[in-house]
Amino acid sequence: MNDATKAVAKPTTAARMPAFDVGPVGWLRSEIDRLFEDFGRPSRSAFNFAMPKAMPVPALEMADDGKAYKLTAELPGLTEKDVEISIADGVLSITGEKKEETERKEEGYLLSERRYGSFSRQVALPQDADEGAISAKFKNGILSIAIGKNEAAKPQSRKIAIEA
Repeated sequence: MNDATKAVAKPTTAARMPAFDVGPVGWLRSEIDRLFEDFGRPSRSAFNFAMPKAMPVPALEMADDGKAYKLTAELPGLTEKDVEISIADGVLSITGEKKEETERKEEGYLLSERRYGSFSRQVALPQDADEGAISAKFKNGILSIAIGKNEAAKPQSRKIAIEA
């Protein structure tokens, strides 16, 4: 190998780019490249194809008071008729849907508004939860669920000896 062969360097990224990567065509190409790079992640480019949310998912809070688990969800604007609670295979599901339609006629115009939204949350219950001892209350937009504990299903632990 001679010195001339050693001196040849690989072209840099900028050197390999075609001349049309500047101006509006270059911008469009970079946006398309970014679209494919961001596929599956929330979009940050001008081509924002993110799906709009129908309704925010309510935050849940779960606490253990020693005798039972207390699950609380804030559901403003909903009533107990808008919410459904079910349990299957150790998973508690809370779903809700709100449909609101208003219509107002005044001095030659009609104002009609419709709002729809739904949500669904699933919570895996602890091993010692008693699926037969679950009750729920709904008051002023606050859903409170009490989940009793099954004393017989308490997790058991033991120490395991290590042999030398």
